[in-house]
Amino acid sequence: MIRAIIELLLTIVVITLLRGVLGIIAKALSGQSKQSAAAQRSANQVPLSGELKKDPACGTYISAATSLKETVSGQTFHFCSKECRDKYVASLAR
Repeated sequence: MIRAIIELLLTIVVITLLRGVLGIIAKALSGQSKQSAAAQRSANQVPLSGELKKDPACGTYISAATSLKETVSGQTFHFCSKECRDKYVASLAR
């Protein structure tokens, strides 16, 4: 019984060590440096503050920094998606 417990614990330790070594090897082979990974994280972040604009097509509020902008007759409109922008521009063309 004690032998089975010792073998189980030894198996857990070996698996943990193998996972650690394989993780290090995978990071080395991926070729990503810490700087490029940090740049990717900062590029994917959405601003947590800033001015909100209302989408005229669907009525949702969207950050001015991340919205799609369209200027119509000198006035800038902010849209949450391409579909809303296209729908609004099409409604103006009628």
